[in-house]
Amino acid sequence: MKEKLEPTCRVAFAAYVHDLGKLAERARLEEAEVKDAAYSSVVERHKPLYCPCWEGRYSHVHAAYTAIALDQIEPFLPPIKGMDVSPFAAWGEKEVDDSLVNAAAKHHRPQTFLQWIVATADRLASGFEREEFESYNRAEEGTATGRDHYTARLLTLFESLRLEGEAPTARGEFAWRYPLKPLSVAALFAQPAKDCETDDRRAAQQEYQALWQAFSAGLKRIPAAHRANWPLWLDHFDSLWAAVAHAVPAATAGRVRPDVSLYDHSRTTSALAAALWRWHADRGDDPKAAAEAMRTRSDWDENKFLLILGDFYGIQDFIFASGGETQKNAAKLLRGRSFYVSLLSECAALRILDELGLPPTSQVIHAAGKFLIVAPNTEAVKQRLRGLQQEFDRWFLDKTFGASGIGLAWEAACCRDFVRRQSGERPFARLLKRLFQRLEDIKARRLNLCGTEAPAPVFCGFLDAFDASKGVCAIDGRSPASKKLEGTEDKFICPLAADQIDTGRWLAHHERVLVTTEDIGHHTLRLDLFGYHISFTGPEEASGKFGPLAETGVLRRAWDYALPAAETETLFSGYARRFINAYVPLIGELSDLDRDRYEGIELTDPAPRAPKTFELLARDDRRQGDKWVGTEALVVLKGDVDNLGLIFQKGLEQPSFAKWAALSRQLNAFFAVWLPWYCRTRYPSTYTVFAGGDDFFLIGPWYSTIRLTRDMRERFHRYVAENPELHFSAGLFMTKPGLPVRQLAEFAEEALEQAKAVPGKNALTLFRQSVAWKDLDELWQVLERIEEKAKALDLSTAYLYRLQHLARLAEKVHERPENALWKSWFGYYTYRMLERMRGIGKDERHRRMAEPWSVLGEPIERFGSRFVIPLFIYLYQQRH
Repeated sequence: MKEKLEPTCRVAFAAYVHDLGKLAERARLEEAEVKDAAYSSVVERHKPLYCPCWEGRYSHVHAAYTAIALDQIEPFLPPIKGMDVSPFAAWGEKEVDDSLVNAAAKHHRPQTFLQWIVATADRLASGFEREEFESYNRAEEGTATGRDHYTARLLTLFESLRLEGEAPTARGEFAWRYPLKPLSVAALFAQPAKDCETDDRRAAQQEYQALWQAFSAGLKRIPAAHRANWPLWLDHFDSLWAAVAHAVPAATAGRVRPDVSLYDHSRTTSALAAALWRWHADRGDDPKAAAEAMRTRSDWDENKFLLILGDFYGIQDFIFASGGETQKNAAKLLRGRSFYVSLLSECAALRILDELGLPPTSQVIHAAGKFLIVAPNTEAVKQRLRGLQQEFDRWFLDKTFGASGIGLAWEAACCRDFVRRQSGERPFARLLKRLFQRLEDIKARRLNLCGTEAPAPVFCGFLDAFDASKGVCAIDGRSPASKKLEGTEDKFICPLAADQIDTGRWLAHHERVLVTTEDIGHHTLRLDLFGYHISFTGPEEASGKFGPLAETGVLRRAWDYALPAAETETLFSGYARRFINAYVPLIGELSDLDRDRYEGIELTDPAPRAPKTFELLARDDRRQGDKWVGTEALVVLKGDVDNLGLIFQKGLEQPSFAKWAALSRQLNAFFAVWLPWYCRTRYPSTYTVFAGGDDFFLIGPWYSTIRLTRDMRERFHRYVAENPELHFSAGLFMTKPGLPVRQLAEFAEEALEQAKAVPGKNALTLFRQSVAWKDLDELWQVLERIEEKAKALDLSTAYLYRLQHLARLAEKVHERPENALWKSWFGYYTYRMLERMRGIGKDERHRRMAEPWSVLGEPIERFGSRFVIPLFIYLYQQRH
């Protein structure tokens, strides 16, 4: 299978760029208009070769532009000319029709086996039935929004998602669009249509021209040495295409709804084409017979595809494992372990790809410890997957003693499973349901300890592995220790803990990860991850120093994980991107104010790029006046998107492979791309312990983290096009910095479960009170009013603390009628408070009673015990 890796990469690339002409055409590529002696332009000469013709009219002219564009970028690609370009014929030879360029560009009028591979994958990614595709193939440009391929802008899938009732988009009301800009933090957010679309075709074309220029420049940034390594280069190219085409509508003809990006369509088409070609190639099928079967769809019920779903389970056990020395190294450990989870997931997926001889584009999803790979459905593939599962199990048993693992589930699929039906059937949704059910079964039998092919007993030789002089690992509290913990004399740790600490340290100083098959001795972790060695490097070192490793195949991947410096910075730097880097606050250059703020805390590592300790974070919300004001505490925040399973199962009106992949990518981007950037920019004292997929776990100064939670909710509402059915719940737990991290996680999880118990979810829990987000907005207004009136009313701390008891009474008036006396107690406490104010008489005190009731009494009556949320926030800000 490994010998077929490069040929499979070429097939994947041909399918990936089949719609490259859409970008080139809309950018009005100058080379296409060059005329020959007979005044015939290049594009006019290409149309008869690549474009369907209906009654003398050529449709889908972008196919001709695909051939032209490939010719333009060919110098910056891996070799696709010459004799060794299997399974394609040499490009440029006469009488040869099976070149890579023809396979890519003839997807609307395929003839040969390889052309039908790309064409079939194209139709499956879109979910086209035969009649629907034939209609689309004849169609002229024009979308459901009434615009052409130049002026139409990408709709957002979020706007059309509905779990109950009819979506506005069902009536043709499309209010949101993505700006036609390269991928950046800012470009992730859809905007009102009026801010994105224009009737000026020339202006619209200029936006596409800017994208083409960015694409051309990006190709040149990919290191030339990496062109000798197809999988490595294709991984870089995928990130470049994501940066360029994430907001380009994939389909703009036939009055379709342009809600799938060119990137997502390209990626899923490539994955399907690679698996489809390999299924036929591995079986040795006759190409002509296979092409005819694909043309007539006579083989569309045959299970040619295998969807492989991987999942890292036990993430919290992995990240929050604790021993005696965990607290002292909490900052580095949290950062290192979170990143390590992503590394393990990515390396497991890479191990599968390499073992099966599949390109990086066969991995369609990679987010939050999960990945999805499309493979050919052969017995040999399934046999190797079983072996890989044993390999993963053995690694986790050896290194984590079964606390964590990676489970693999796979499900066979036929072409019809990807086709959407006009009858309302949802075969692709049923396919996904079967796949995820298999994964749940695998997780219930994790590590296969009771299976017939179980690995050796978990603790076989466990006690013999301990060195009596070093004992148990001081970090995880269970593993045999072998290495002295830095900064100690008699503490020892295991290799995994040492790697996690080093990862946390090196992340702050480097921007890229190299994945190699050999130990290159360059900030390299001690343990190999399923046979791969992980090294950290900076941009200046990675720019060319490791070229020979790429050419020999030792360098399997090079991932850029740097957070963008600016909101509009394009997320591509010449290397494949992985959004796996959490944000961690660093000490920085300490000012005199900071030194005063942190007085009494010993800085074990005072270096500017050392992570802040929890003790430092807990003081970051204190304010300086005559003395430092504000409580010293942290808030742990855990949350996830509500009803995620239902969203994917029934939220999409017409689910397709490309739409499902797009929705997964876009949902992950909010937490994995936007959130770390936002924390660094607006809340620089917040740890994003993990964030991706649909969930997040943060630790930060108590007040800032509460404010960040509100900001996240508002931004997420904006991110999902203000769809009322898309929301998340959150649990917040406030604590002093000395509590063990594992307990912090458990308390935050309990708070999240309480929030999820609110009817309709869409809530948060804070100070053990669960409230809907809309109620929190009103409670925040109560807080602002308390802050506004506190000085004028001379609200004492003792008076305010008494109100929490009254709030609990008001909450339970229906349980005990005598609790209604809370109002009398409120009047008594308030009158006594006003008595302390000098210079006012009895009548004035009675008159002033109305304002405390308005500011404090009415909210107590309305919100009951939930009133403690604004009350505690105010009180904790006043503590000395």
